[in-house]
Amino acid sequence: MVIGLTGGMGCGKSTAANLFKELGYRLVDSDALVREHILVQPEVRAEVRRAWGAEMLNDDGSIDRKRLAAKVFSDDEARIKLENWVHPRLYARWRELLRAEPDSNWVFEVPLLFEQRLENWFDFIVCVASSADVQLARLSKRGISHALAEQRISKQLPLARKIDSADRVLWNDGTLSALREQVEFLHAELSAGRNDA
Repeated sequence: MVIGLTGGMGCGKSTAANLFKELGYRLVDSDALVREHILVQPEVRAEVRRAWGAEMLNDDGSIDRKRLAAKVFSDDEARIKLENWVHPRLYARWRELLRAEPDSNWVFEVPLLFEQRLENWFDFIVCVASSADVQLARLSKRGISHALAEQRISKQLPLARKIDSADRVLWNDGTLSALREQVEFLHAELSAGRNDA
């Protein structure tokens, strides 16, 4: 079983993903893969420098992710350019992971799953959702201003569209135990379905 897990910023995707991990799923955090395996590649650093100048790099030559995020979230052309460098490398890494353990249960945390039309990668798609007030309050706790949060959210498909397109929605306005209960219920349902097949 390969689950694609998506949702809005601040809705609790990572929390839900880790709850699946506790149930034995192999977890792939796409944002972490980009941060730790792709943006550190010399050819990606060179592309970023070539496109937007040396000010996008730290003194040690690594990409200044904060500055890069500010650039791509305010400039659609820059965002598309970066995605064209990053996404093929990300998908190649996904293929390697799945080939290495084809019989494992996987949960892939993919913020832009629907935006990038990645539905065919997954057996089942889960959207983690919450109300706008809760979403913005969580982002504020992370130090993201209201204006910046709204700017970044505007670059994603509206949450209502993600909810409509997913196979299952986990509603995360409440407690961690309430979210855990939903994840455990879905896991039991999916396991029963596999056993019936």
